[in-house]
Amino acid sequence: MRLSTRGRYGLKAMYQLACYYGEGPIPLNSIAEEQDLSENYLEQLVATLRKEGLLNSVRGAQGGYMLAKPPEDITVGNILRTLEGDLAPADCVIDEEYECAKEESCVTKLVWMRIRDSIDEVIDSITLKDMLDESEKIVTNKTKN
Repeated sequence: MRLSTRGRYGLKAMYQLACYYGEGPIPLNSIAEEQDLSENYLEQLVATLRKEGLLNSVRGAQGGYMLAKPPEDITVGNILRTLEGDLAPADCVIDEEYECAKEESCVTKLVWMRIRDSIDEVIDSITLKDMLDESEKIVTNKTKN
């Protein structure tokens, strides 16, 4: 299973906004430049993230985007599910109404369920604040060496 650019770029953009949390709106072109992302593509992603309540936007010359909640209240799971949908390796473990003729004797469904549950556990346990803290550790270690 692999994330699309929607999930990867969206997470990078949200991380960048977390870096400036509390400093007011950040222009989209700044986010795109700092994370080396397409501004046009980011426009689509932030629209979805804003609609889902993860971002706020401010119009005008001093406008831009900012997190709708503190970084510690936004998980990687919130972001990825908003942009990617459910993250599971097979349809039978996403959709309750999915019909499979072999479901009652399927030996692989348990595997798909465990993979789905493991993914959910990891992405729901990491917040934007955790990413900021990890970034700080990386910078600190670089300056020590």
